[in-house]
Amino acid sequence: MTFHLASKITAVLMGAAMLAPVCATPAEELTTSAIMPLKDATAEKGDGWVFYSYFTGDTVGTEQSLTGLAVIQPGKEIHPPHVHPEEEYLMVTQGNGVWTVNGKDTPASTGDMLYASPWESHGIKNTGDIPLKFVVMKWHSKGKPLPEQP
Repeated sequence: MTFHLASKITAVLMGAAMLAPVCATPAEELTTSAIMPLKDATAEKGDGWVFYSYFTGDTVGTEQSLTGLAVIQPGKEIHPPHVHPEEEYLMVTQGNGVWTVNGKDTPASTGDMLYASPWESHGIKNTGDIPLKFVVMKWHSKGKPLPEQP
């Protein structure tokens, strides 16, 4: 059974302790300054994609953050467009594809960045000829409740 990235992100944000030790820190411990090589990131593989989780958990100003790198093969996507209460940035570092934001498709190219507001539908699909790579940063701010779904 495929464990989709959206489910993994939800599980991480709900406090699942299934990632590398740097990721599974108790609430009173904060992620500290560090460099994590790609070889040490937690890799999850699916149909035509790999997602590398780097730093997750709490920092000084964020809770349950998620940082990672996705590599999507031509013609594939990690999951269809989705929504969640956390803010998120995605930046294409290689390749071309299609962003879907609130039901509207827009070309995605190397160097483009998406900001996804809470509960706004978003996603990306590789429509190019080479692997599409994008960096993900997702979190919610300490002391501020997650917005309720509209």
